[in-house]
Amino acid sequence: MEILRVENLKKYFPVQKSFIEVLLSKELKFIKAVDGVSFGVKKGEILSLVGESGCGKTTVGRLITGLEEPTDGKIYFKGEDVSKLPKDRRKEIYRSIQIIFQDPYASLNPRMKIGEHITDPLLIHDIADNDTARKMAIEMLERVGLVPGEQFFNRLPYQLSGGQRQRVAIARAMVLNPEFIVADEAVSMIDVSLRAAILNLLLSFKEEYNLSMLFITHDLSVAKLVGERIAVMYLGRIVEIGDVDDVIHHPKHPYTAALLSAVPSFDKRDLKVDIRGDVSNPIDLPSGCRYNPRCPFADDKCKESEPELEGDDFHSFACWHPLDIEVE
Repeated sequence: MEILRVENLKKYFPVQKSFIEVLLSKELKFIKAVDGVSFGVKKGEILSLVGESGCGKTTVGRLITGLEEPTDGKIYFKGEDVSKLPKDRRKEIYRSIQIIFQDPYASLNPRMKIGEHITDPLLIHDIADNDTARKMAIEMLERVGLVPGEQFFNRLPYQLSGGQRQRVAIARAMVLNPEFIVADEAVSMIDVSLRAAILNLLLSFKEEYNLSMLFITHDLSVAKLVGERIAVMYLGRIVEIGDVDDVIHHPKHPYTAALLSAVPSFDKRDLKVDIRGDVSNPIDLPSGCRYNPRCPFADDKCKESEPELEGDDFHSFACWHPLDIEVE
């Protein structure tokens, strides 16, 4: 059973213009950060969302958690269309959907004590009074490895290391006992020596509470370790999605294969798929397949028509010339 489904999700940001540009041009341009994304996440499942910086991964996470309003498309949580729910019901939904931000230095208010960061969600959602919230916060701090919790409760963020701050961010999300977590590059700004500990902490919560998760990352090796399925995103669209083993060992889209080629930890044997040039302008997208200017296999068909996701529930891809390779 799917706990979350997004259908044809879009988010367009208007391009800011100078006063002179506004006078000379009436055309309003948009950055198409998310441009027709559809996927589902089952109860207890982790879907890894991967891609280069700027491809729209974080925007997808912000849309799901209600931090951004979609330009178009639907978000369903446990079968309910979130956009059509009354304000009170939406508040209940977003209590069950929490986010762990990428930067532990920016996601915590430097003037608030650690304990306040964790008790505030409990008080906002009327889950506990002040005394109970304090007790629950201390228990959660110790659950994420910040022991003794009493000492960390009264500290300020600057008194903690980066790894400790990220544990606080996890505690803040988990104290509400959510059903769905968006982990936005949750380990990318953590020292390499601490990443395994943070990942193990997230996976332990997943097993203990049967959590569903959208794990956003640019690192395919981490995506493979954490996720049960992988979705590969490029310039606002998903170009390949499927079970981890299928996508990693039998990539169909040239962009997925190029990402795999760039990961030194994989035994790729003869896999070598290059990416040409730079990412296209998200304001003026190329015609046809938006990856065609960088694809070594692109032909006239790729430049004229954009492919849709095709395949089955286990593996789908959007490419006119899918690869037939095996990565060991």
